[in-house]
Amino acid sequence: MTQHPRTALVLGATGGVGGETARALIAAGWNVNALTRHTGKTGDGIRWIEGDAMVAADVLRAADGAQVIVHAVNPPGYKDWERVVLPMIDNTIAAAHAVGARIVLPGSVYNYGPDVYPMIAEDAAQHPPSRKGEIRVDVERHLQRAARDGVRSLVLRCGDFYGPGGGNNWLAQGIVTPGKPLRAIRYPGPPALRHAWAYLPDVASTLVALLDREDELETFARFHFGGHTLTGDELHAAIRRASGKPSLRMHPFAWWMVNLIAPLHETMREVRKMRYLWNEEVLMDGKRLRAFLPEHRDTPPDVAMKVTLDALGVLTR
Repeated sequence: MTQHPRTALVLGATGGVGGETARALIAAGWNVNALTRHTGKTGDGIRWIEGDAMVAADVLRAADGAQVIVHAVNPPGYKDWERVVLPMIDNTIAAAHAVGARIVLPGSVYNYGPDVYPMIAEDAAQHPPSRKGEIRVDVERHLQRAARDGVRSLVLRCGDFYGPGGGNNWLAQGIVTPGKPLRAIRYPGPPALRHAWAYLPDVASTLVALLDREDELETFARFHFGGHTLTGDELHAAIRRASGKPSLRMHPFAWWMVNLIAPLHETMREVRKMRYLWNEEVLMDGKRLRAFLPEHRDTPPDVAMKVTLDALGVLTR
């Protein structure tokens, strides 16, 4: 195992999963560098390096001395996926090959289609029904091809992210309204169906725990993060308990409004394409991960929900 202090480069450290992973790495004794397009950014215990994930030379320069590159950078608001996602992963692969680092990719359920629902295993066929899912599959194919040249990677596929600092997710953007007192929630699917949720601090701590066993990981290693499996009714109950509002109501999500706006708004067009993920049970089979990390524990859902809602600023009575 590599001796401390180890160094990680985090791409996307200002986002939810990237930021939480950076903090978890620092707490575990890693040195963390992060690429940013903002001049003069400081703080968070991170060494910020000015550059752009779309520029191969910037990624290579920032990766110097790193044992790990966390690839958690995505276009905000589902925009420009066709144009930027694959060039960015190719830049990360080139840098990892040059410096001998392992790539860490937080993955998602978008890789999969209804043919493998409800419980999805790591080796399930990947037939995504959306273009975004197809791009996700292509990203992993690039990593698999790179593995033939000795480039190591670790993919942790997760359900819907939520947590403090994670604003670009269903809980923060669809179910509640950040910064406004919690009066009701809007649920996107049938409330009796189970859904996979991934609490960001748990995802981050899991990634760190996996990296601590680097010598046991495959060249192209992949795990599924089971996370919190909740029906809509169970999520509603958890939010009621966390908010201290036992009479909090749950309404159906306004898909009609998304359909109305979608022709004029790129983000809404992409949100509409994700509706299929709420019409069926979509769960991540985490048995292999639990067997690999038997001592690792996730945050209880009520605790995770309380922290998340507080961070979103919705608990004002």
